[in-house]
Amino acid sequence: MKKTWPLALIVALFIAAPAVGLLLPLGAATAPDFTQYPAGDSRKAEFFGYMAPLVENENEAILSSRVRLQVIQEAGSPTWAERRWLMLLAERYEFEEFDPSEADQRANLIKRVDKVPASMALAQAANESAWGTSRFARLGNNYFGQWCFVQGCGLVPEARNDGASHEVAAFNSARESIRRYMNNINTHNAYSELRNRRASLRSENNDISGLALAPSLIRYSERGQEYVNELQAMISGNGLQQYD
Repeated sequence: MKKTWPLALIVALFIAAPAVGLLLPLGAATAPDFTQYPAGDSRKAEFFGYMAPLVENENEAILSSRVRLQVIQEAGSPTWAERRWLMLLAERYEFEEFDPSEADQRANLIKRVDKVPASMALAQAANESAWGTSRFARLGNNYFGQWCFVQGCGLVPEARNDGASHEVAAFNSARESIRRYMNNINTHNAYSELRNRRASLRSENNDISGLALAPSLIRYSERGQEYVNELQAMISGNGLQQYD
């Protein structure tokens, strides 16, 4: 039997969803063919020119939700519609048990709902996708090396170890890859230190920059500190601080 939803709930969900970011368009599926540009400054300019607006748009969506979340937190007692919206937001940010009426839980959610420095995102995208020329970027719109673990969910790495079952996730667009990457940064336990550092920078009224947060990405790659050093060099060497 088909379930019928109350009109008030449909309206509430419709109003809430855009702020949560669930209905934002993911953009065109086809990114530029970056192999058509000579390696070096020309390719870098095209890559950053394409990716930077997408990163900015995703961060704007996140910050829109953050502002609404802070307003609710400051008011102190969420309405029914606000509690419903908070539950949707908590689900997206992977809180398994969340009570929207509890101020401390809303505070924990605020720590997750925050921007990812554009300079860091751009440096990681360039690093992980070889400036958009990797097989995974070209065939799967995957610019951040995200893995998935269901057969057929992506592309099988050619150098995958025997017994390994992971694939490199395939996305419908570059924007979806960016969205999933940011959600990973904002939810995975491996990056809790990064989120704590970001919250600390905010509380001290300091800039949230890629150079400041990159050291917290030591678990993003098996290369550890070498990977962090490489990202910081890419941020500085390409003047990516301007995007923060």
